[in-house]
Amino acid sequence: MAKSLIVVESPTKVKTLTKFLGSSFDVKATYGHIKDLPKTKIGVDIENGFKPYFQIIKGKSKIVEELKNASSKADKIYIGSDPDREGEAIAFHVAEIIGKQKEIKRVLFHEITKKGVKEAIEHPTSLNESKYNAQKARRILDRLVGYKISPVLWEKVSYGLSAGRVQSVALRIICDREEEILNFKPEEYWTIKGTFLTDKNETFEATLERRGSEKLKVTSKEEAERIKELIKDKTFEISNIEIKDKMVMPQPAFITSKLQQEASRKLKFTPKKTMLLAQMLYEGVNIGDEGNTGLITYMRTDSVRVSSEAIEGARNFIEKTYGPSYLPKMPNQFKNKKTSQDAHEAIRPTDVNITPEKVKPYLDKDLYALYELIWKRFIASQMTQQKIRINTVEIGDDYIFVARGKQVLFDGFTRVYEEDIEEHEEAEELPELKKGQRLELKHIDLQQRFTQPPPRYNEATLIKTLETKGIGRPSTYATIVSIVQDRNYVKKEKGRFIPTHLGMTVNKLMKEFFPLIVDVNFTAKMEERLDLIEEGKRDWVKSLERFYEALKKYLEQAEHGMKSLKKEEKETDIICEKCGRKMILRGGKNGEYLVCSGRPDCKNKKNVKIETDGNIHVQEAETKGVCKLCGGKMIEKTGRFGRFLACSNYPDCKNTEPYDLGFSCPEENCSGRLVEKLSKKKKRFVGCSNYPDCSFTTYMEPKEGTCTKCLAPTLFIYKNTTYCLRKGCGWKSK
Repeated sequence: MAKSLIVVESPTKVKTLTKFLGSSFDVKATYGHIKDLPKTKIGVDIENGFKPYFQIIKGKSKIVEELKNASSKADKIYIGSDPDREGEAIAFHVAEIIGKQKEIKRVLFHEITKKGVKEAIEHPTSLNESKYNAQKARRILDRLVGYKISPVLWEKVSYGLSAGRVQSVALRIICDREEEILNFKPEEYWTIKGTFLTDKNETFEATLERRGSEKLKVTSKEEAERIKELIKDKTFEISNIEIKDKMVMPQPAFITSKLQQEASRKLKFTPKKTMLLAQMLYEGVNIGDEGNTGLITYMRTDSVRVSSEAIEGARNFIEKTYGPSYLPKMPNQFKNKKTSQDAHEAIRPTDVNITPEKVKPYLDKDLYALYELIWKRFIASQMTQQKIRINTVEIGDDYIFVARGKQVLFDGFTRVYEEDIEEHEEAEELPELKKGQRLELKHIDLQQRFTQPPPRYNEATLIKTLETKGIGRPSTYATIVSIVQDRNYVKKEKGRFIPTHLGMTVNKLMKEFFPLIVDVNFTAKMEERLDLIEEGKRDWVKSLERFYEALKKYLEQAEHGMKSLKKEEKETDIICEKCGRKMILRGGKNGEYLVCSGRPDCKNKKNVKIETDGNIHVQEAETKGVCKLCGGKMIEKTGRFGRFLACSNYPDCKNTEPYDLGFSCPEENCSGRLVEKLSKKKKRFVGCSNYPDCSFTTYMEPKEGTCTKCLAPTLFIYKNTTYCLRKGCGWKSK
């Protein structure tokens, strides 16, 4: 008996669908895209309507043959790739290799549950050509930028550099912020705080904010001291009290960008990791007797819309679990932004009764943490508002101190979930006070402060900025954040993005010679145009023609006007200590450096720092030990695999050693040291210097200290808690 064929993207989805559909369906996976543009050439016929030449991806031939064989035996064919542009492209490519001999239906799985799968099969649609055109246009746009601009950067700066349509804008946003920070001039100001005592012997703090009706701005110590002298012996009483009750609404269920931001803040997950875990939760995980089940709805969405059935399920759960006081009379409603496509629901649990506690035994730590985050956010979105009381107390009639108090009258949705924010409003709970009450000024505290530059972006704030400016879409945020790091254009320090010298150089050249490509508004409008192509309201070929006409002009200007950093060099007055000749300043992708003018006879090379006034300062390498082979100095260097130690007598001595972090390996009976390493994907990790005899590795940052349980010599801190670094110990500070 002939079976129906369903083609999906991942083998995990195959397992889940097979469980729901039984033996009458044959389920096959494409393992992602089966076709793409060639890697070795542009693959787009620009003169012939931007026709793309998609070809079978290397290594996918066997999968293609399996799909052809399975389709020849099937009576019905359904393609169930993800319900987004990339999924639609996969669907079209599968249809192309299968052929037109059979009627092919498209099924959209918004949730991989028994009910969701059954509904999708019962209501199939057709392949969406407009959505596929939007994907083609995006892919070709990216290819034009990458394959036309990148070679210019190879020629002028360094081989292997890349430009990207969206990554270049993200890099510009990071670099612009860095320039703001570098150009920022801090201004001094002083805060004057008073500690007041009530007649009931209760104390509280207030800040001096006004003199009469004018806001007070104190800019020097002398002025602060003068005010202190004027008010220290004054008698104060409460001149005004304002009490306001405020209702705080819960946030809607997650959209993709908000999920990535909150997972970054609360769980310290990268956007890429968040999306990988969310994909697993969507496609189905094994939860015991129920087998593989999709736990969340589709995870690439910009809509806060939720089905009425899901809302009803949440309301029933809230009333039963938390009581009627936590259930609003009517369901909470949330509005989408004007730019939202609203193709999919918000990210929510497929069944609220599958609580995090129920699935905890079946999920690993990270999967559980993300599911708990999604589940709690959704439940909280349908709970009652939080009620808070804000007290504003004004003290004095000339110099006026202000104290603000905050009191939670009803916790509401915050019983389940409260969103993390970058800046928290600090407000203490004030004692009971009344207008006209006399207070004693016990202490005056003067604090010198300086205005601060805007903070560097972290992953959460960068995604928020990209979303706000209309750059990228739910499916691309994680990729954008990853790629600027993978290209070595930015590095991450203490969770914040700092552009490298290479990143600043590339950004400067892009702004000068390809201003439209890195223009935030232009890129946002291009995203809007792709959305209109998807809706069938714009022609994809005409859109590409307009873009390419502008790109051609910029390419011509860059070819003739961009100076080659490779060839630029400048003689300095710095003398080579090895041969006595003058040294030459050169520019490279990692910054300026000095080489001896006597090359190739003298291979002396030095790192330098160029000050804003143009002065050149040689940066002598810090000694990190003694060479075991020749007794020379071991100095820190950076190569393609990260930091390492090398002998200063190179090339006479070529000894190198891993970069020692200064900690002992925590494993029992191991005498090794912890050294810095770089994975194949350029991700930093820590390993033992005795590898392969000791295979200890960790991504955690080591900390000096001794475990009180197993006496391991090294610990680490995670989320303000200290843990033992030895595998299997499990000790943590209380």
